[in-house]
Amino acid sequence: MKPLVAAALLSAGLWAARASPQTNPQAAPQDLDERTRIILDVTRVNLLFTVTDRKGRFVTDLTRDDFIVREGKRQQKILEFAAETDLPLRLAILIDTSNSVRPRFRFIQEAAIEFINSVIRPRQDKAAIISFDTAPTLQADLTDDIELLARTVRELRPGGGTALYDAIFFAARDKLMQDQPRHKFRRAMVILSDGEDNQSRSSRDQALEMAQRADAVIYCISTNISRTESDGDKVLKYLASETGGTTFFPFKVEDLAQSFENIANELRHQYNILYRPEPLRTDGSYQEVEVRVKDRKDLIVRARKGYYAPKL
Repeated sequence: MKPLVAAALLSAGLWAARASPQTNPQAAPQDLDERTRIILDVTRVNLLFTVTDRKGRFVTDLTRDDFIVREGKRQQKILEFAAETDLPLRLAILIDTSNSVRPRFRFIQEAAIEFINSVIRPRQDKAAIISFDTAPTLQADLTDDIELLARTVRELRPGGGTALYDAIFFAARDKLMQDQPRHKFRRAMVILSDGEDNQSRSSRDQALEMAQRADAVIYCISTNISRTESDGDKVLKYLASETGGTTFFPFKVEDLAQSFENIANELRHQYNILYRPEPLRTDGSYQEVEVRVKDRKDLIVRARKGYYAPKL
């Protein structure tokens, strides 16, 4: 990229991505090659987050002056603040189609379809359906066609191993990074899985890093109904926590719909903060970020825990 072009992008406050237009979801990840390198506006960081009380009820009446943002140990100056309820959604719905979820698969399908019907707004939101067993498969590309998305979910069939990390990596890199500028859209993954991975070529941390680079919040719905926390459940909780999302454990079939409704509510009750990192870093390093409400220990802020600085 020529220096003048790069400067123009930065001064305009734009985010841009360089990625191959169509890549194979089974391809091995290459962390910072031309397909994954992100050129972004280093003058600001965008944070979407929710605030709840101790009973899990959303708190929606806070203002800019109620928040403190720290990067590392340094407090940051908030440049822009908004209570975002109408940002267009870009969703990747990742559905485990391995043999391990077979007993609950029909109910998973119906709950996912109900979620699509209740959340996707035509001409504004888009969702992609990605199934994964021995490898991730793009079943429906980003679209606002609700009937197509529902039909796609209904036609899925379980069988095979589990490549969860490859599915996350592919969804973030090849789908959720598409629409720019990134701060104009709310990006999220909804993962239905038991969290057990036995097929991926990418690691858990590689998958998480790609989701963080895409500014994607991860919501997980565990298919484990044993009432005993499994290693897979721990993985799902980790992925969600690191990106500002949450994990649901619906032990009864009826709870699946409630889990999807909770995710939909979160997507519509978020705050947005923009700040200029001080000091600026362009070395590709991971920067830890903390958002909290001043003098309110009774309120819980759920936000991603950091971001990757660009490497220019």
